Amino acid sequence: MSTATNPLRAPVRWPAEAIWQAVEPLLPGFTVEVLPQVDSTNSELMRRCRAASLAALSNSALGSSEPPEAILLVAEHQNAGRGRLGRQWQSQAGASLTFSIGLPLRPADWSGLSLAVGVSLADSLEPANGKLPALQLKWPNDLWLGQRKLGGILVETANWGDQRYVVIGVGLNVTPPEQDFSAASSSPDGDLQAPSPMPATSLQALWPGVDAAWALEAVAAPLVQAVLDFEREGFSPFRARFTARDALAGRWVKVSDGTEGTACGVGAYGALSVQTANGLQDISSLEVSVRPADHVQSTRR
Repeated sequence: MSTATNPLRAPVRWPAEAIWQAVEPLLPGFTVEVLPQVDSTNSELMRRCRAASLAALSNSALGSSEPPEAILLVAEHQNAGRGRLGRQWQSQAGASLTFSIGLPLRPADWSGLSLAVGVSLADSLEPANGKLPALQLKWPNDLWLGQRKLGGILVETANWGDQRYVVIGVGLNVTPPEQDFSAASSSPDGDLQAPSPMPATSLQALWPGVDAAWALEAVAAPLVQAVLDFEREGFSPFRARFTARDALAGRWVKVSDGTEGTACGVGAYGALSVQTANGLQDISSLEVSVRPADHVQSTRR
């Protein structure tokens, strides 16, 4: 997904100090860094983690050294952003918000982390006076506004001795996209039946006039708190909140392996439950596409 560059767009004034003050008590040593341009904030933090790991190994100190510190890395312009399955997410300064949070994490179970992240983002961006949730979550990593994609999440981890360092990448459209450069639509095996690119929307459709700095300050500290809550308690405290925003509930869906059926919510560990002709199946890692309603009728006759 991408938006066109606007040469008249004013420079973003990032609230780095305010975010640091809010997060540092939760994560001592936490830092905030803003880069004018990078290929991908996730890629950059993964590179830094691997470089630190190699340096520690060369000194035979990996087992006793601490993993890289917790950091929020923001990119004003991201030219090779990545989504799930290697899909691209390009961004221009001010038009999109792209950032990654990296920190050491030791949850008992990693299942459902991307869903917990989505819940936190949606809760932070939801208007307080909304009677119904305006923001929905499409399993496992997309934010929807109406039937359009607002943003995406990418979670990656790197080993550090017997520890793991997690990098959580977030991309949100801030201004209305002038064109829909949605991600490549092929499945991992190149299946031409994979879903077509989804049209995009922006935060300004929900909050007129907001900018990337406002969005970052709105989501950053609550997101860190949510990740720490997930580390202690797992997905369970987030399950009901995800269910309230579940964009797939009751929809006919198709999985990349050909499985089709009705989405029936998520389980205790975040797997998607699908009612198929062969019974209820839990989907934990495959790509899921929503089938159009008219196609559903013709398929199920």
